[in-house]
Amino acid sequence: MSNLESIIDRIEIEALCGEFTDAAMMDDYERMAMLFTEDGVLRMPDANIVQVGREQIRAGSEQLQEQWEYFVQTTHPGMIQLDGDTAVGRAYISEIMRMRDGNSYVNYAIYHDRYQRTADGWKFAERSYEVRYLDTTSLAGFDPRAAKAPTADNSSKGK
Repeated sequence: MSNLESIIDRIEIEALCGEFTDAAMMDDYERMAMLFTEDGVLRMPDANIVQVGREQIRAGSEQLQEQWEYFVQTTHPGMIQLDGDTAVGRAYISEIMRMRDGNSYVNYAIYHDRYQRTADGWKFAERSYEVRYLDTTSLAGFDPRAAKAPTADNSSKGK
C-alpha cells in the first residue's frame, strides 16, 4: 500500500467516525445503521447492549434515542492501524445527555473499532463503547429548541 493510499484510508475512516456522531446527533437511525457492515456489531457493555446487524443497530439506536430529552456527542480522533482491507482504531467521545426520566449523564468514553473496506467504502465491522468517566450530577442546562431560556430582556418581566 502506498503512503497516499494509507492517508486516504485514514481520512475515510476518520470521516466514518464523524458520520456516526452526525447520524446520532441528527437522529438518523437508517444512516447510522448503514455505517456498519451487514453483520456489523455495536456493543455498549456498561448498558448491556449488543446489536448485531444493520436492522438491530437501526432499531436499537432509535429506541435508545427516544429515551433522551437531549443528547450531545463529540468525537475526537484516536489511532488507526491499517492492515489491507481491515483496520482497528479508537475514537474518543464526550457526551452530555438528559433522559426523559430526568436522569443526567456526562460521559467520557472510547469507541474501540474494527473497520472493514467494502464496495461502498469503509464501514464499522464492530464498535464497542467503553465508558472511562461518568458523572450523573443533574444538568443545569436545557435544550433551547424545546424551551425558551430566560434572557436579560424577559427575566424581570412580571415581577
